[in-house]
Amino acid sequence: MEHKEDKKRNKGGRPKKGATEKLKYRVAVKLAAADYFRLLTQAHEAGVSPSEYMRECFRNGHVKERVSEEHAGHIRQLCGMANNLNQLAHKANAGGFSEVRWDCKVAVARIHELISKTGI
Repeated sequence: MEHKEDKKRNKGGRPKKGATEKLKYRVAVKLAAADYFRLLTQAHEAGVSPSEYMRECFRNGHVKERVSEEHAGHIRQLCGMANNLNQLAHKANAGGFSEVRWDCKVAVARIHELISKTGI
């Protein structure tokens, strides 16, 4: 009886991939030196491995570049500011807009500054 319970118990670790998710086929491609180094350069610029770059090209016809660390930091700051604006909106609804007017102006100015930095 104990052995059956042990088999049902989750042992942890990463779940097994399904048959459609496994990368089990290998394709050999011969490239000229210029093409090979172009592949390495473009994969590096996109922030992915050459194999992943080729898979993305095959799936989508193009490779989407990863978000840079700088942009990721700006996005995190914008999320925090959005949370602050929500708190100010709740405060304004509860106690009147005149109490939080200056705080709202400051928050909007900081958000505008971050958006202009990211180039959105």
